[in-house]
This record gives sequence, C-alpha cells and structure tokens, in this order.
Amino acid sequence: MRDQFSTTQVIRKPAVTSKGGIVAAQSSRAARVGAEVLAAGGDCVDAVIATTFALGVLEPWMSGVGGGGAMVLYRAREDRYEVIDYGMRAPLSLRLEDYPLTGGGAASDIFPWPRVKDDRNIHGPGSIAVPGVVAGMEEAHRRHAKLTWKELLAPSIALAEGLAVDWWTTVMISSAAADLRRYPASAAAYLQDGLPPNPQWGIRSKVRMPQDRLKATMAQLAGAGPRDFYEGDLAQSLAADIQAAGGALSVEDLKPFRAQLREPLAIPYRGGKVFATPELTAGPTLSRTLGLLQQDIKPARGGPDAAAYIAYASALQAAYRERLKDMGDEDGRRSLGAEALAPACTTHFSAVDRDGNMAAVTQTLLSTFGSKFVTNQTGITMNNGIMWFDPTPGKPNSLAPGKRCLTNYTPVVAQAADGRRIAVGASGGRRILPAVSQLLSFVMDYGMDLDAAIHQPRIDASEGAIVIGDVRLPQAARDALGSRFDYEETRVQNLPMKFACPSVVLRDGETNSGATEPFHAWSEAVVEG
Repeated sequence: MRDQFSTTQVIRKPAVTSKGGIVAAQSSRAARVGAEVLAAGGDCVDAVIATTFALGVLEPWMSGVGGGGAMVLYRAREDRYEVIDYGMRAPLSLRLEDYPLTGGGAASDIFPWPRVKDDRNIHGPGSIAVPGVVAGMEEAHRRHAKLTWKELLAPSIALAEGLAVDWWTTVMISSAAADLRRYPASAAAYLQDGLPPNPQWGIRSKVRMPQDRLKATMAQLAGAGPRDFYEGDLAQSLAADIQAAGGALSVEDLKPFRAQLREPLAIPYRGGKVFATPELTAGPTLSRTLGLLQQDIKPARGGPDAAAYIAYASALQAAYRERLKDMGDEDGRRSLGAEALAPACTTHFSAVDRDGNMAAVTQTLLSTFGSKFVTNQTGITMNNGIMWFDPTPGKPNSLAPGKRCLTNYTPVVAQAADGRRIAVGASGGRRILPAVSQLLSFVMDYGMDLDAAIHQPRIDASEGAIVIGDVRLPQAARDALGSRFDYEETRVQNLPMKFACPSVVLRDGETNSGATEPFHAWSEAVVEG
C-alpha cells in the first residue's frame, strides 16, 4: 500500500454491557437521546422513534424525515418478529419524458445507469421520491410506543439549535459541496460563502450552521402529528417548494403513503434463525449468502481462519451475481436487485430494552445529502430515491410513476443456537450485506461476544470480481485471498470507507451488550441511565 497512514496505530472501541437498555448508533448524541428515553420508562420502539428524529437533526447527510427505511423488531413478550417497511416510492405525478437519456455513457464510473440530461435523477428536485420515515415512525408508534408522539419528538426540537461543525461535519459537507451549492436553501443550510464550514482553532470557538426552519418543522410535526407531513401544512409546504423548483412531488403523492407491516424473511442458520427484511431489500440476498456459508463454513472456537474468509468471499460474490441478474419491481414483488454499483449513504442503529425487546433500524436519503435539495420553507434535506431506478425504458427496474424503490439495506434480528439474540445492520450502501453476513457468522458460527465481533477484521466483496481485505487480517487469510481472487487491501479508516459501518446490540439471558464501528468518529453504544 502506497499511502502515508500509520501502520502501527491501534483503534479500539470497547463494547458496553448492562442489565438495562442500550442504543447503538452512528451518532453518540442520538444514541444518548434513545438511551434517555429508555431510562424514562420507554419501550425499545420509543427509543427508535426518538433516535430517528434526533439523527435527522444531528446527521442530516445520512437520513432524516426526507428519507426512507425499514426496521426489524423483536417483541419479547409475544416472542414475535416483524418488519415495518417505509421504503420510498416514485411519485405518481412523475413524467418519464422529463428524464431523457443523453447518450453520453454512464452517470459516473461507479454508477451503472445511462446518464440522464442534467443528472435530473441524481440530484435536485427531480430526483426526489416520496419519503417514508415519518410514516414508518407513525406505524411503529401506533403499534408499540408507551410515550406520546410529542414527548418523542421533543429531543430533536431541542437539538436543532444549529448544526455543530467539527472535523467530521466538514468532511461530510465537503464531499457534497459541489452539488449543495446549486440550490439556494441547501447552500444556506450547509455552506459559508459557497464553501464548506470549518471548525475554528480556539478551544472556545464554536461554528454552527442554521437550523431554524428545521426546528420549526420538527415542532410543527410534534404538535400536528405525523399525518401533517403527508396531508397537512407540512405536505403543502414540501410539495410547493419541490414543484416550484421543477420537481414532480405533489400533495396527492404524499397523502396516500403508509408504512407497511411485513412478515420478515426467516432464514435458518446454524441451529438458529435470522429474521431479515423481505422483498425489495438485500434480505433475500442475505438468505442466499447464509445458505452458502452454512455449507462451506465449519464452526469452531477461535475465530475465522483463511478457509472461512475464502468462504465469505465466494458466498458473497455468488449471491451478488444472482442479485444483479434480475433487478426490479416489475411485478411488484421482485426480491432480487439493488442499486448495484451506486454509492449510497445510510444510517443504522440498533436498540434493546431491559425487557428484551429489540430493533434493527436502517434509514437513508440514498446519496450523501440525498438530492442535495433542501426545501426552503421546511429546512428538510430531501432524498434522491429516483436514482435507484434504471432510466432506460423496458428494464425490470426501469423508472415508472408510483414504483417502489429497490434498496440494499438489510437490518436483521437473529437468534443463535445458544439462545443469544442479536440486532445488527450497517450503513454503507452495497457494502452493508458483506458486513452483516460476517458479523452474524462471527456470533453464530464462532460464538464471539460483541467486543470480539466488532473488532474482528472483515472483507468486502461487493465490487464485482474484486475482493477487498482489511490490512489487519491474519497473514494466512491475506495470502489465501490473494491467491484465489482479484484482491486489494485497505485500511478501515480511509475515506471513502471501503467497509460498512455496523451498529449492533446483543442479549444473552438478561444481559445486554452494544457495540459500534470502532473507526467511526461519532458512533457509540450508550447504556440507559
């Protein structure tokens, strides 16, 4: 490797353990919000709702009320697993003639679709799909919450005091600044004089970006309730801003949107069972991956050996080949397919309460800052879900009005043969599936606790024929991978990250534990109280 990064640096982030509840998230402040809700007597689902809205304020480049997602829940008293699906849809008012192909090749070297004129499907108001996060929280609240809607939104309103700028904020804004500056409300929210903001040198110096409109929106949502986002004043404001800028999304698109309760995929694995999201997610591809691993991995104590890493790479590549063969929602129930080689940014968090209820929650705007379009009246950063569709007519995943978006997130709750339960998922677009598959294997095949599992080096096999290895892998595994595959190595902390960012909780008897990606600067597993 020809870079200047340290070869001796060691980074660890110990797992936490408690008899109380735990929230593990990519933002430590958002995780604290969820943990405080648990400490106040809230259910695991109460923590999910509060954490979701907090993340939209604190980490607006990854998720928020302008996005979509899915959650897998375990309800301990009923011993029941369920999925709440609030993935995005193309607007019914979308017009295909507004997305003409340029004939100029792919939109980028990592995105397979043909280029659309003005990149209308990638950024700006024309790239916005119907968002689902508020509907997802509405359904979760209706089914399981103990606390009121207002109580659960109160922390996000308090947090919207201005986006605090630290080095991580600067890095994330810088990665999208070229497109954020195209749209006045986006530039006002995230840029200073058209450039990314920077934290100041002085210890008492603070830089904050304005969130006044977002704060007012969260207060409106808290007071008027979730349907206001789809049917009321917030819906009117969103649609007016998007249509004034040339987008299609209308109040008629928003009004009928509801989250869907679905049966999870139940995947037998190593004497236990893995419960994953079905249909238009990476859950079916996870099922295929685990089926192959069950044949090829020999469970043992002491962690995966070189043969196990070969098995991980082979299973993932085979599952991805099958996935990419048959993409789309042509008949409304296709389960294979995803945005394949498109870069995506998501957030994932996992939660467990003292009663053993568990949640794995993944949410996204799709790209970093989604459409890069902030609506002027609401301050909401909107998704670019239209980018998930192939703009070429006549394909299984071709763009069409009202069509469900394909996704590659895969939140999971699993029970191992030894009785332990784990809620796991990750952010990182196409890199999510390899991370989730290996973490499940570390726990279910090798009996690892969370501290061992989160620090165990992983591979990624989502870039076609290339297998990417963590430089910390045992030398025997590195040699074996190099001899069998088109193999590259990298460090976990490099940006853009070449491995997904997991957040995990585990329950063993009445003891809970939580862990997050050690190399993520903000992530934390926080114990209630």
